[in-house]
Amino acid sequence: MGKISPISSKYIINTSIQIEGVVDRPDVIGAIFGQTEGLLGSELELRELQRSGRIGRIEVKLDTKSGKTEGSIIIPSSLDKAETVIIGAALETIQRIGPCNARVRIEKVEDIRVSKRNFVIERAKELLKQLTEDVLPDSQEITDEVASSVRMMEITEYGKDRLPAGPNIDDAEEVIVVEGRADVLNLLKHGIKNVVGMNGTSVPGTIVELSKKKTLTLFVDGDRGGDLIIKEVADVAEIDYVIKAPDGKEVEELAKKEIHKALRSKVAIEQIKMDLHKVIDSLRKPLIRRDQPIREFKEQREVKEIQQFKPQFKANIAKDNLKKMLDDLVGTRGAYILDTNSNILGKVPTTELAATIKDLNTTNIYAVVFDGSITRDIASVAEKSNVKVLVAMDSRIKPSETQLDIITSSDL
Repeated sequence: MGKISPISSKYIINTSIQIEGVVDRPDVIGAIFGQTEGLLGSELELRELQRSGRIGRIEVKLDTKSGKTEGSIIIPSSLDKAETVIIGAALETIQRIGPCNARVRIEKVEDIRVSKRNFVIERAKELLKQLTEDVLPDSQEITDEVASSVRMMEITEYGKDRLPAGPNIDDAEEVIVVEGRADVLNLLKHGIKNVVGMNGTSVPGTIVELSKKKTLTLFVDGDRGGDLIIKEVADVAEIDYVIKAPDGKEVEELAKKEIHKALRSKVAIEQIKMDLHKVIDSLRKPLIRRDQPIREFKEQREVKEIQQFKPQFKANIAKDNLKKMLDDLVGTRGAYILDTNSNILGKVPTTELAATIKDLNTTNIYAVVFDGSITRDIASVAEKSNVKVLVAMDSRIKPSETQLDIITSSDL
């Protein structure tokens, strides 16, 4: 019996079969040839079509459950469209297979060329995408990439404090001051070379000296920590202008468009000093009820901190909220500073946490949540600044060693 190669087939007849009993594959094949014999004339005789290779190998798959058999019949065809559907319709005349009643139903006649065409289209899309990704960049992209690399290499050290800086500090009339090395690198990447970093929140002497000779523009992150840095730098150096990154963003993560937009919106230091002092004053305002005398408050404060501290903590800051904040900080080496209403006053690096708490020195700091370990030094600074709660990944001190409420990730 001749077989047709699937490659030369044009159509596939997909058929479902249901049999009221248990039969084997040879029973189905025999019924196909036996019950269609002579039905369509000699030109469409299945046996002759197989011998000539115009009908391929008939595939039968059966599955028997609970005394009944179901399955499928697949017949490849290289006949034309009309002849193929006639063969398919002839299969539905089969009513018995072996001793059992049967029902044969043509599900669909599939044009293999359409399937192949769809495969070709999808594969061509994949190849085009791969070609586009792997192809050499155009001249502009090459230029931008090389220029960016050169700018990144231009970072230098400036002054006696060896601050990270761009190459144009001495030649420029105006200098942009940022917080750290990452900020300097980002501005250099986008072509801004008159930039210098402070390497922290404390103001180096180099910046103070530079402010006497140059027009200084302070560029800080768009958070509460940025406000504190503005105040600190303005107190010791002659700052002329201030720029803040968009709310919640840091200078090191700004795109080129955001940087240039921020530079165009710089504000004279005199215009913001008043607002800045209001912000700092609100942070430093003691939490004393207006109807409570100050002397009585001071006398009762130590007792109330011990007796009412934990109930106040439970009321003010939800455990789930603390856990979410701590999870957000994992891997960032950052710290959230919270007020009594669990509002985030600001976010600072853990390396600057002690200095920030000490600088604020206010009873309005209720809790500190940070990515790190609670040490004796941090606890000591927090106690002196009237912080009530420290939340961290773990603690190197025992709760009995401090008046603070120590909470670790395992407690949450």
